[in-house]
Parts: sequence; C-alpha cells; structure tokens
Amino acid sequence: MEPSTDIQVRLMADDDVEPVMAIERSAYEHPWTLGIIEDCLRVGYSCWVLTVDDQVAGYGILATAAGEAHLMNLCIDPDRQGQGLGRRLLKRMVDVARLYQARTLFLEVRPSNVAAITLYQSHGFAIIGRRPDYYPAVSGKREDAVVMSSRLTATEQAPEEIAAST
Repeated sequence: MEPSTDIQVRLMADDDVEPVMAIERSAYEHPWTLGIIEDCLRVGYSCWVLTVDDQVAGYGILATAAGEAHLMNLCIDPDRQGQGLGRRLLKRMVDVARLYQARTLFLEVRPSNVAAITLYQSHGFAIIGRRPDYYPAVSGKREDAVVMSSRLTATEQAPEEIAAST
C-alpha cells in the first residue's frame, strides 16, 4: 500500500452488498449467501465496510444483545490481506461492540485459519472452546470452530466519533 492510500471504515450501505459478496466468494470455499448478507443489514446488525481508495476491501458484521457482542464475520479481500487492513477493521468492530456496552465479544474461527487466530490473539482474544462440526469443508466432512472471546472495557467515545475514526 502506498502512503497516500485513502483507507476508511464506514457503515455498510445497500450498494455495498455486491462488492461484499464478491469478497465473500473469493475468500471462502463455503461463502455466506446474498440473502444472509442482506438479512444482516435488514435486521439491524452492525455492518461495516473498509474501503481503500473508495473501493470495498473488507467488511465486518457484529451482533449485539444483553451485554454481549458476536463478531459474525470479518473478511478482507484475499488480494489485500497482509497489509494491516484486518487489524484496522477488527479495531473498529471492537470499538463498536464497546459503544453498544458489550462486556464480552465472541467469535468463531476455523482452526485452519492460523492468520486470523493470530490476529485475534494479538487483540486480546483468548480461545475458550470448540464447536464440533461447525463449518462445512470441501471434503464433505465438517471442520470444528475455535471459539474465542475478549473482555471489553467501556468506551467514552460518542457514536459519531467511532464512525468518523479509522
């Protein structure tokens, strides 16, 4: 990435669904469907996109309820991975969870996704368990999920400050 690159993190809009789906399909062997992404927007999950020079390069989807948050999906375009974009988007998702007064943030990740596990651990997430046969796999056999969590501290930022920060 060049130093002059413009990186933003903003709320996902309906117009972002198509590029989000393109990333989803390129990143995963078993991607979410268009309907799942549209439903996440429709039901009011906290859906964000990370853009590089106004092009969607990643997205995150967060559900919050009863003092907890669940990072349902965090994905960076495979062509842009390894540039610190996932770290930036994860920071935003953690900030948003704090804004919603979540005390704990949970996520699931494939045990084979070592890069993601390393990223999450570097942000204070700990492995707390496994969900057997959680993910579909190419072989037809299913892959377990590693369950991770992070205890969150309250944020003093106003919603507009979180939305404006990158």
